[in-house]
Formats: sequence, C-alpha cells, structure tokens
Amino acid sequence: MRVISTSEALREALTQEMDRDARVFLMGEDIGVYGGAFGVTRGMLDRFGKERIVETPISEAGFVGVAVGAALLGQRPVVEIMFSDFILLAMDQLVNHAAKFRYVYGKDSPVPLVVRTPGGCGRAYGPTHSQAVEGYFVHTPGIKVVAPSTPYDAKGLLMASIRDANPVVFIENRILYPQKGEVPEEDYTIPLGKAAVVRCGTDVTVVAYSRMVHEALAAAETLAADGIETELIDLRTLSPLDEDTVTTSVRKTGRVILVEEGPRTAGVMAEVAAQIAEKTFDYLDGPVRRLTMPDIPVPCSPVLEQAALPGRDDIVEAARELCG
Repeated sequence: MRVISTSEALREALTQEMDRDARVFLMGEDIGVYGGAFGVTRGMLDRFGKERIVETPISEAGFVGVAVGAALLGQRPVVEIMFSDFILLAMDQLVNHAAKFRYVYGKDSPVPLVVRTPGGCGRAYGPTHSQAVEGYFVHTPGIKVVAPSTPYDAKGLLMASIRDANPVVFIENRILYPQKGEVPEEDYTIPLGKAAVVRCGTDVTVVAYSRMVHEALAAAETLAADGIETELIDLRTLSPLDEDTVTTSVRKTGRVILVEEGPRTAGVMAEVAAQIAEKTFDYLDGPVRRLTMPDIPVPCSPVLEQAALPGRDDIVEAARELCG
C-alpha cells in the first residue's frame, strides 16, 4: 500500500468527498490561494474554484454561523479554524445552536457540519495557540469529537465525519501533519465512536488519543523489554466514547493508565476514569493513573512546554509502578 502524510490523507479525504457530493464545500481563513495555515487544502482552489473553496474574513463567529445556516439548508460545509484556540470565538454558534437544533426541532433538522482544526502542543506557540479544546466539546451534548492519530485514521474518520448528520469537531494534532503511513487510494470510512486496539497486551492498559498514542507506543516497546506487556487503546473518537473497548481491556489487565495533552481537571480522561470506576472497579489491581498536562496555561518556553507535556518516560514509570 502507498505511504502518504497525514496532511495528504486529509486533503485526499476532502477532495474525494467533494467529488462524490456536490453539497460539500470548504470555508476558512487562507484556505484558497495560500492552501491553509498548515497546507492541508493546498491546490484545492484550482480544482474546485472559489464557490466551493470559500475564503473567509478573520471572523470565526461570523463564518461558523454561516456554515451552521448552510448545514441547516442541506449543504455539508467543512470549516477550517486556523488554530484550535480560535474555535472559542465561535462557541455560541457551535454550542448554543449547531449542537441543539436536532434536539429542539427533531430529525428533520440535521446539522451536517464539520469543523476541522489543528491543536496540540509541541511547537512553543504559547498559551493562546496550544490549548487542548476538546474537553469543551466532549462536555457538549449534540457534538461529536474526533481526534485521529494516523494518516489512515485521519482519512477514514474525516470521510465519516463529513457524511454524518451531526456537527463534528475534528481535531488534528499539528505535530502529526508530516507523519506518514499506509493509506488506501479508494474512499473508505471508519465508524465514529469506535476505538482501536493498537497493541495487545495482558499486564497494563494504556488509553490515549492523537499524538499521545505514539508516545504510548514508544513506551510499550521499552516496557516489553522489562517483560511488561502493554495493551494500547486509541480512542479515535472522544465523543461518543467507546466504553466497551476500554472496559473490556481493563477487565483483562486489571491496570490502566490514561494519557492526554489536555489539563488534568475535568479533562477527557477524567470522564474515561469515571467510566472505568463505574464499570470495572472490581477488576482493578491498582488505582487508575492519569498522565496529563498540569492545570496551567501552556508555557511559551520550549523547555517548560516539554516539561509539562506527558510523554513516554512518564508512561513507563507509571506502568512499572502499577505492575510492581
């Protein structure tokens, strides 16, 4: 199978969906001539024209509102937010409107909207360009939240998101854009709400998503040399969560480590920890361990940012403690 980058996989998903369905169009800042802040939409303006690659003003509240209206009228807009931090400018449109219409007006008012946005730390962009915003939307009924970790998943999950009848916040970790992997040329979808068992093991379960999946894989190799076999679960979809895959693994291993880039309090993994406690308490051989960012704004200093981020060494240390 051919090997392409995450950026290329996302571009291919957008292109194939636009070829397949004339209702799909893109909106965002600098997505046309410039090709997007991180190059995902490069070349698409020449192919689809300015009526389907819509350059917007610097007004997230405005153009996300336009996209919500377009979705209500039967179109399938895909909005790019340049940095995930800027999505907070459109919280009213997403949380108070897009997420609620189907509940208020019933099945005849779907909102098939996708909001793509790069997130995550690692480039020393500072506290207003590096936040983990997924927790805000996981907390919001009516919005699905997706966070792929591989090029294969990026393409399949984005195609599934565009075809979904509900608003989807699709978070792309910017560190993973150049990462390469095997991706089929044909179109395919990965069901939303289904986690992946990336690595099988019997001693400890590690649950992660997005960039932290790769940190967990590196940690698993180190732990294997110690005789500790790690089972790694990639959540892929953060809302709805795949509770069954996680709890099945925890019942098997009896130990669990939860890893995310977001802050500790009320984070995504806090919800996963609660579900594990409710469903697998009698199977646990030790406490549920969370490895997260501390509850601080993301530092500007590269040294401080790396010190705050959880990583493979933290996972190895936690697993060794849990396994005695």
